[in-house]
Amino acid sequence: MGVGKSTVGRRLAKRLGLDFIDTDTAIEDANGGTSAAEVFERHGERAYRDGERRVVARLINGQVRVIATGGGAFVDPDTRRLLTERAITVWLDAPVELLAERTGRRDTRPLLRDGNRAEVLGRLARERAPAYAEAHIHVTSSTASHGEVVNRIVEALSEWLDK
Repeated sequence: MGVGKSTVGRRLAKRLGLDFIDTDTAIEDANGGTSAAEVFERHGERAYRDGERRVVARLINGQVRVIATGGGAFVDPDTRRLLTERAITVWLDAPVELLAERTGRRDTRPLLRDGNRAEVLGRLARERAPAYAEAHIHVTSSTASHGEVVNRIVEALSEWLDK
């Protein structure tokens, strides 16, 4: 949440000459333009994650592309299994303090509306880290520019593919 998945994903896709899809946008399209946050709030996290898993399953079939998932998608065991078995997964990481600063710019994230933003993000990071650690590649974005993060991902992809 706030790590830059969508921005970095778009730039990575452009660099690799691939299409880019954000699962939040795909969920919004599937729900008649209703925002992902509103779908989440209206139907709850479980229903949202079920829909997200169906979207991911559809997106990983067919052409090669860059897909940015929501921060909680990879925590769902079925979604994580789909992704790790049929895609190359990247854990884009950043310090909690930076995430709190970035997510404070907009109030569109349902999980961050209640409580101290930094505390919630810290708790989510701790809870999600074991699942995220199953990603094929781990890149820390920290305060690097988006271009530098893309360079790091391309380098890590190259190394991973050479294994």
